[in-house]
Amino acid sequence: MIDLYYYTSPNVRKVLIALEELELEYQIRWTDISGGEQFSPEYLQINPNGKVPAIVDHDGPDGRPLALFESGAILLYLAEKTGKLLPADPIERWDAVAWTVWQVANHGPIAGQSTHFHKYAPAMGINDEYATGRYLNEIRRLYGVLDTRLADRDYIAGEFSIADVATYPWTRVAKGQGVDIEGEFPHVAAWTQRVGERPSTKVRVSDPREAKASKNEYTAEQFQTLFRPPDTTGNPTIDSPEPAVAGGNQ
Repeated sequence: MIDLYYYTSPNVRKVLIALEELELEYQIRWTDISGGEQFSPEYLQINPNGKVPAIVDHDGPDGRPLALFESGAILLYLAEKTGKLLPADPIERWDAVAWTVWQVANHGPIAGQSTHFHKYAPAMGINDEYATGRYLNEIRRLYGVLDTRLADRDYIAGEFSIADVATYPWTRVAKGQGVDIEGEFPHVAAWTQRVGERPSTKVRVSDPREAKASKNEYTAEQFQTLFRPPDTTGNPTIDSPEPAVAGGNQ
């Protein structure tokens, strides 16, 4: 059994899709990041970084429990555990790994920052033209990289892999990042539709809190919790906003 520490966000959806694709037994551990549950001492034992997702595999290596955080690490672990979602050919395998790392190191964080400055900060009366322009330009550049990659193939690394699982949850919400993929990046749009037809991407968590969280509407207090989280190291807190459904605590 795998516990998935969950809140509605693209990074968590990566893991949910992978668990469904791999037909692994799991249970949802709802973690209300808008209420600060990710900073509880119990959760920080699982993820010292105080974000979601995280998992606990109660049947980990050699039957030992394994707590794991960071979506990229989790996807790699689940692929290794099952022998699926990574190509068998070593050249193609490393290609898939490279694109997965590209997503977690580039596309995801920049999409998160673009979402924050395009959508969430203005909702709280915070407008920064320089930051908005910088992240919007960079996320468009990254979508261009992905569009070129998908011009002559159905999936990012040839066959469906964790590279697709990592990237899809972010492209499906590109509009919130200020990007019109249908109009600007047709290969990405076609791929997003293709992946979105897989049953694993249609799974929704059966919890009454899911619908409310999906609206991504936050009070001033919740905004503070999400984007200016308390310091857990004893150091002074830096008073600067962080991304929400886009990396900050998700």
